[in-house]
Amino acid sequence: MTMALLIAAFLMGFFGSPHCLGMCGGIVTAFGLSMKETSPAKKRGLIATYHLGRLLSYALLGLIAGVIGTTVLTPLMVGNSTPRILLGLVLVFVGLTMLGLPFLNRLERLGMHFWQALSPLRQKAFPLNTFPRALTAGLLWGFLPCGLVYGALLIAVVGHDPLTGAVLMFVFGLGTVPMLVATHETVNWMRNQIGRLRLRQVNGAIMMLSGLAVIAVPMVMANMHGGHGQMNHEQMNHEQMNHEQMNHEQMNHEQMNHEQMNHEQ
Repeated sequence: MTMALLIAAFLMGFFGSPHCLGMCGGIVTAFGLSMKETSPAKKRGLIATYHLGRLLSYALLGLIAGVIGTTVLTPLMVGNSTPRILLGLVLVFVGLTMLGLPFLNRLERLGMHFWQALSPLRQKAFPLNTFPRALTAGLLWGFLPCGLVYGALLIAVVGHDPLTGAVLMFVFGLGTVPMLVATHETVNWMRNQIGRLRLRQVNGAIMMLSGLAVIAVPMVMANMHGGHGQMNHEQMNHEQMNHEQMNHEQMNHEQMNHEQMNHEQ
């Protein structure tokens, strides 16, 4: 299940990256302008550094989400099917958001207040001419309000393991990197392909169907197993009755033979 969640997180990040480009395009442009005096080699290193910072920030958020899941939710779900059902519901919810339903817009607006509070720190990171500054800018960038990030965090919460939550969010961030580091021509091509083929919507539909399968399939299998077990139980009872009846008839037959022998004597 963990590997399936990691794949889902990566695809969620990759196919949702046109949305990330719209949210983060201004930041990427500002970062690029602040590095215009650096050499091409150092610029590539600075870009890799601030993306690493962003992924580490996502991982930290995933770790916190995993801790919340293990401390708050897990004690309520021991010994029952609630964890599986909750995971399925979260996958359905995230799938619906990728299909375009604006469930997380209000949460984005709330997150904007925190993002604005970080403004003084973000300004100190400029210009991005050193690796510590690039790392700091990336770490702060991870807190940019984004519904896609919040959806991934919901999956991290129901992963019931802080380490899984951290890795899941890091992998989600990896999925967004290609769109944010590609050249202008490549970005336009990737955006057109994802839009033309509706890959984000396809991924959302797959995630939603996966969530429904996580909920329904074990229930169906349990019912089938229960019915099969009941049939086997009835069959065993029937065979036991037949066996007892045969033993009873055999005993009666032996008793009759014994009485007949005594009578002849």
